Amino acid sequence: MTVSPGGTATTTLTVRNDGDIVEAYTLEVVGDCAAWTTVEPARVSLYPGTSETVTLTFAPPRSHEVRAGETPLAVRVLPAERPESVVVPESTVTVEPFHELRAELEPRRRRGWVGSRFRTAVQNKGNTPVDVALAGRQDGEDLRLAFTPDRKRLEPGESAEVALKVRARKLIWFGEPVTWPFEVLATEGAEVVESAEEGTEKDAEPKAVATSPVDDGQPGGSEPLPGEFAQIPVLPKWLLIVLAALLALLLVWFALVRPAVQSTAKQAGTKAAQEETERGKEQGSTPPGGAENPAGGQGQGTGPDGTGPGGTGSGPGSTGGGGGTGGSGGGGGEQASRTIDVQTRAGAEGEGTYKVPAGKVFRVTDVVVANFQGDEGLVTISFGENKITTIALETFRNQDYHWVTPIQVPENATVTASVTCAKPGTPATGQQASGCHQVLNVSGVLSDLAR
Repeated sequence: MTVSPGGTATTTLTVRNDGDIVEAYTLEVVGDCAAWTTVEPARVSLYPGTSETVTLTFAPPRSHEVRAGETPLAVRVLPAERPESVVVPESTVTVEPFHELRAELEPRRRRGWVGSRFRTAVQNKGNTPVDVALAGRQDGEDLRLAFTPDRKRLEPGESAEVALKVRARKLIWFGEPVTWPFEVLATEGAEVVESAEEGTEKDAEPKAVATSPVDDGQPGGSEPLPGEFAQIPVLPKWLLIVLAALLALLLVWFALVRPAVQSTAKQAGTKAAQEETERGKEQGSTPPGGAENPAGGQGQGTGPDGTGPGGTGSGPGSTGGGGGTGGSGGGGGEQASRTIDVQTRAGAEGEGTYKVPAGKVFRVTDVVVANFQGDEGLVTISFGENKITTIALETFRNQDYHWVTPIQVPENATVTASVTCAKPGTPATGQQASGCHQVLNVSGVLSDLAR
């Protein structure tokens, strides 16, 4: 028996009662055909020696789930009174093949400078395996289209996705975007077209879908899938407008603005030179460093600790009876720098101090803390009774603080560096130190107290 998917076919089965009693028989189709085969009537009652013919109707659906080819058929005839006498006659039903191919192009439209990518999905909706070939066509030779892969074997119901690369043969440098239409064909056993190179994706639109026409029982393909590649220029219009505007601004600058600026600057320089000349004439021959300008004088001062001779100063801020080397700040003050060296064992606390001499005041402007070993722990800096800061040692190697307005440390007060050593670090020698070692450098002006 042969039947086409979506159609019907019939055959008959004769049941005969060769027993000696009245018997009722139940007929049931078993096997792969059972889902789409019916028996009429499904139950017969026969007197001994009589028979009856039943009709089997086959109606396989048009679906890839019903494979083409021979399908076993069996009918179980079960007697009600003597079930042990059940019989199962067998036969074969041949399901004819049909071809149906579904293809989708997603997206339908893309943009790019030179090329772009599309996706082609193909599904075998028929009931027999097919070799699907994908091809692209375009009016003219403006595009190159290539599929990867260009040929695919699909079992019934199987789907596959194929990459389509579309590439324009030349760039568009200026002007308007150009739209290149093309078509994609999914055929059974067709030849493929020339390969293309990869492009650049830009945007997406709804996909194009096509299904093969009504099956005629022969291999075919889907309807053409329309697609578009919108090629945009490399340099858009707005960029050309901007470049033209910039060029115009440059021309205006070099032609008008720059000469005016140079003329104004030259006039300002000439005026400044004239004013300087007039000022020199008014000042006469007053020597630098005279009574009105004490700069340049030399003096002898006291040392940083208030005893002993200071350095010889030269420059602004040094007066005949002023401070030591580089002294500034008035009141007999001089630049001073003190170093506090603190060494502490692991797990212990250590402290280093510098005491301001009697009759002096230390105006601190700069503090530098060195943690050259990379120790871990805490360091606290205090000026007299005032705690300036507390720093975690592991957060720095060198830390500095500067004040525009000096912090005054009075006489007999101390600059203190307190260190809590949690873990000694590793110096440049490469061996871990046995204890923590911090150096604090305090700089500022050490001057006499105002009496």
